[in-house]
Amino acid sequence: MAAIDASIRQDIRYSGADNFLHRKVSGYDAPVCILARQAALAVAGVQKAMVARGMTLIVFDCYRPARSVADMGDWTTAGGPPDPQWYPQVKRGDLIAEGYVARQSAHSRGSTVDIAIAPADSMSVPKPACGAVDANTLDFGTGFDCFDRTSETAHRPLGAEAAANRKLLVDAMRAGGFRNYAREWWHFTLDQEPFQKQRFDFPVTAE
Repeated sequence: MAAIDASIRQDIRYSGADNFLHRKVSGYDAPVCILARQAALAVAGVQKAMVARGMTLIVFDCYRPARSVADMGDWTTAGGPPDPQWYPQVKRGDLIAEGYVARQSAHSRGSTVDIAIAPADSMSVPKPACGAVDANTLDFGTGFDCFDRTSETAHRPLGAEAAANRKLLVDAMRAGGFRNYAREWWHFTLDQEPFQKQRFDFPVTAE
């Protein structure tokens, strides 16, 4: 992604411990966003529109190796209670059944991105109680990877500012050729993705 547009902020959560597993995910050897060229160009087009409004895109996850998807799935089988930051209402062992963790992911096709909008000037904004808490994004009601019904894109009731920001993101990404996954306001897949029937498993590296 950086080779196409280095201005897009990258906060790749699965390369470190600040995510719902509380550890690095297998396959993430560098905190970089990798996308199919078509998807990267489309995201860059959305970024151009955001910059014109004094904002920037921030990506949390892009291409996800199949081994990473398997790691997440296997992690759920250990079970455990809800986690107040990441899945406050769902037990760890139920995350797959509830649709928050998948055994196969569109991310492995290279044209799906988890994304939000941030102020270009890095101004301080309210931090969500659930999900990623230190990413300097606009108020979306929850953070990235909040596994809860409040993360559904059209969830109501929702604060007016958060609802407006979700609409802003969805509209901008739709104009760029992406469709939203209704369960997660941050999750978008390119409509004309080039590798619809493939899943890749090479690791995420800096080269």
